[in-house]
Amino acid sequence: MLYAIFAALGAALLVLDQWVKHWITVNLPLGESMPFLPGLVELRTVHNYGAAWSSFSGMRWLLLTVTCCIVLAVLYVLVRRIVRHPLGLAACFLILSGGIGNIIDRARLGYVVDMFQFQFWESYPVFNVADMCIVCGCILGAVWYLWFYEKYDKKDAGNGTSDAPTE
Repeated sequence: MLYAIFAALGAALLVLDQWVKHWITVNLPLGESMPFLPGLVELRTVHNYGAAWSSFSGMRWLLLTVTCCIVLAVLYVLVRRIVRHPLGLAACFLILSGGIGNIIDRARLGYVVDMFQFQFWESYPVFNVADMCIVCGCILGAVWYLWFYEKYDKKDAGNGTSDAPTE
């Protein structure tokens, strides 16, 4: 049941990401900006040909390949039910929805449409809903791994210890 709930939320975030990217492309010319949350965030249409901070710019196929591998690895973890704790599941589905959202852009357009820019931090890159999903998913994944993995999801390794009495 948790899988279905998180899958539905992930799908909704993917749809939201694609809708916001479409809306910003239609309503705000490339490079233009408009207030969103005055003093905090503005909307600015940017075509990002790279990853965060435009790293690997122009390496479309490398970025597509790496993102697809990450998405497939997360899918494997979910299908094999390696992660069972709700926090870990939320992290996985957030990373999936964000990764797929950026894959769609990169495959279809050759770049990712970004639109949110902090007004108080000029050097911070412009980002989108998919990026927010990925970052939140990674943070939740780290919290899950550090505090919940051992107790809820780790399988016993069978490292030679047993309950049998020793002599």
